[in-house]
Amino acid sequence: MGASGWNYVTAYDGDVKAAVVALKARVFEEEYGDGDSYGSLAELYEDEEFMGTEGTHTVLDIPRTVLTADADQDGALRPLAADRVTHHFGTDLPTVQRYAELVAAANDAMSHQAYEQSLLGECEERWTGCYVVLHTEGVPTHLGVFGVSGD
Repeated sequence: MGASGWNYVTAYDGDVKAAVVALKARVFEEEYGDGDSYGSLAELYEDEEFMGTEGTHTVLDIPRTVLTADADQDGALRPLAADRVTHHFGTDLPTVQRYAELVAAANDAMSHQAYEQSLLGECEERWTGCYVVLHTEGVPTHLGVFGVSGD
């Protein structure tokens, strides 16, 4: 099936890990809420063959959330390094609107090189993801979450 990129914006109240747990619950409900395949997120994660080979092609594929950009990337959702936030957003207080603009620009990139240099290109290693704290009027209110997963 190949790898898939994905991205989300989710509410943030100061606790990154809690925001990611809430995002994963929302994505699980959207993808598997009918209960036909998996009755819970825990049940999905117990299907090691599916998760280890095909995956969901969503944030659900990333089991760990870490709080430092220099953490081991394998299987981790990590913050985008501060210098890369400033590089892409032009500020250390990125907004939800600017995140949406950068995601759209990355998705519209006509060449592989342009995509690699985009915000989403920061996370091309499969089975990993990044997050950025986004602001509204200078106050942190959301996370922008993006990554790549799938076989």
